[in-house]
Amino acid sequence: MLFALCSLLIYPGCSLPRIIILKDPLTPEEHINLGVTYEKQGDFDNAIKQYDLAAKKLPRAYLYLGNIYFQKKEWKRAEEYYQKWIQKEPDNADLYNNLAWLYYTQKENLDRAEGLALKAIELNPAKAEIYRDTLEKIMEIKKESH
Repeated sequence: MLFALCSLLIYPGCSLPRIIILKDPLTPEEHINLGVTYEKQGDFDNAIKQYDLAAKKLPRAYLYLGNIYFQKKEWKRAEEYYQKWIQKEPDNADLYNNLAWLYYTQKENLDRAEGLALKAIELNPAKAEIYRDTLEKIMEIKKESH
């Protein structure tokens, strides 16, 4: 309140003082946490804003952006963000699995989806069971289409 009083005394013509934030007070991780909160509430627009802010310094935010566009069924946007993440973190197995799942969901690029799921298994054998589930679903759909 002292700031507001001083502002009014210095600038008597202004009706309200203005506060300008020159530096973002939140860390990228805090933006992601805030985005997750918005996402859980179904407020995708605000979640996207928070993930965008985080992505400036934290490539992992591309995963969250891809996932949210996936939920919105905006497949091309989801793919775009997953691809951006691949460029930033090419050794992250979850990314390959998510992109494989995206192609599976769309029932297209199934050969690529299969390769992505295999890459995920190769990169992170500890989560092979999860990635193998994706791979099996892709293989089933490929059999049905032949």
